[in-house]
Amino acid sequence: MKRVSFDMEFIFKASPGILYKFLTNNDCLVRWFCDGCDLTGEEYVFEWEGSHEKAELVDDIEEERIRFIFEEAEEGEYLEFRMYKAEMTLETILEITDFCDEDEVDNQRQFWETQINTLRIECGG
Repeated sequence: MKRVSFDMEFIFKASPGILYKFLTNNDCLVRWFCDGCDLTGEEYVFEWEGSHEKAELVDDIEEERIRFIFEEAEEGEYLEFRMYKAEMTLETILEITDFCDEDEVDNQRQFWETQINTLRIECGG
């Protein structure tokens, strides 16, 4: 099956600084993204329903961009979060780039919708 990338965009009331904390801090990540998270240097070990996945934080620009490369990812694949303030509305925009099999894009989009709804609740909007 062919692997494809897809992008999603979400609007938040929370500042980029608050979002950044929820995207990088292991105590915050377990509140919306995973069941468990261990952090050693730039290596994150995420836990979902008893299985573990390692990811390296390869790009980290505070309050602007975070990119993870998962150990099991195919060449060139990553998970990226970008955040910025919209000039007109002053809302924070969170953009996500992720990869999956082309027949799973709808399921992955639904996964992110669910996770981001939880993130909104946890970070105050």
